[in-house]
Amino acid sequence: MAAPPAPSELSTDAGPRRRLTEADAIDVWIARWLRARPVDLCRRYQCDPRRLYEIWEGQRFPAAREKAWQIFQERYPALVDRVNPGWHRRIPRGQHPDQLELFE
Repeated sequence: MAAPPAPSELSTDAGPRRRLTEADAIDVWIARWLRARPVDLCRRYQCDPRRLYEIWEGQRFPAAREKAWQIFQERYPALVDRVNPGWHRRIPRGQHPDQLELFE
């Protein structure tokens, strides 16, 4: 598994988008646990931010999270208790329809 280029090696120009692979998905999970910013990951992998969230929500490459977690435990054993290995959960921006009933 080749290491992706460092963010400083990529230009900030919007180049052609590319499809993410399962190896990329594993690296994206590990980068998330290492607190890499999504904007940096988008630049590194030349992808739309929605592709990252598809990975983190398990819509694409659902098996990558478990593989990445095993690799993360081997590489960063001191950080295992400091990260949440779970799936990303969306937080709805709108109000729940029942919310208005509280004020009636």
